Amino acid sequence: MSPLNQRDAAAGAKAGGDAANNVMLRIASAAVLAPIAIGFAYIGGWLFLALCAAAAARILWEWMRLVADHPDRRMLLLGFAALIAAFFLTGFDEPAAAAATIVIGAALAGGTLMAPARNSVGWAVGGIFYAGIAFLGPAVLRRDPTLGFTAVLFVALTVWATDICAYAAGRAIGGPLLWPEISPHKTWAGAMGGVLGGVAAGTMVAYASGIGALAAIGVIALLLSLLTQVGDLFESAVKRRFGAKDASYLIPGHGGLMDRLDGFLVAGFAGLLIGLIRAGIAAPAQGLLVW
Repeated sequence: MSPLNQRDAAAGAKAGGDAANNVMLRIASAAVLAPIAIGFAYIGGWLFLALCAAAAARILWEWMRLVADHPDRRMLLLGFAALIAAFFLTGFDEPAAAAATIVIGAALAGGTLMAPARNSVGWAVGGIFYAGIAFLGPAVLRRDPTLGFTAVLFVALTVWATDICAYAAGRAIGGPLLWPEISPHKTWAGAMGGVLGGVAAGTMVAYASGIGALAAIGVIALLLSLLTQVGDLFESAVKRRFGAKDASYLIPGHGGLMDRLDGFLVAGFAGLLIGLIRAGIAAPAQGLLVW
């Protein structure tokens, strides 16, 4: 074998080894984090709200670090203050006021100057909204006393199955890229595999929970699965806009919390909106699942 071919073979072997190591890290991280998240969701109450608020705060920090090398501390403080207020208001059964604090925090941040000239204030304000919907989606769905846990589990498993099946189908089948300008690895085959997996997982959660109208539930799972991938692509576009591969290096194999929850926060907020439209603020989980 020529030296050139030897170098190519070595590079290929290294790439394959790195990919295998990354997959193992992803599996190990998911095996630890998923049961914790489900356990907190099952317990509910202030404990689950604290988890949601902590995740949203981390997402806000990662977003601000992504869009600015040195984010304005006033922006961070306003965003954190809005999330803390939303946490307590949701815990004291005032979800509408919680949502209002996110809007107020973003509006106040909009009047604050941001230090780095290369970034507009709009990006920072967007981060407060982004973190806000990350908190409000699961937190307000879970407070439904009848189907809150089931709704969170429905959204979470739909999203996780979408991610896992999209990754598996994309690697196994390959084919044309979904949106190469935004993500160089996502394929149409992966997107279709993700949708099939998400619909199957969401429908199984509903069936196991004794919820009827599985055809309607399948349609909702389809919508949430598609929005999961939209959320993933949106975050990829933001990272590409600011020249970053990952939002941070918090979770081995996954990057930052923003990288891990990009699809979930969009799907969770969409599920909340569906529930609110159909059943109001008192029972959004029933509005999402009972057809």
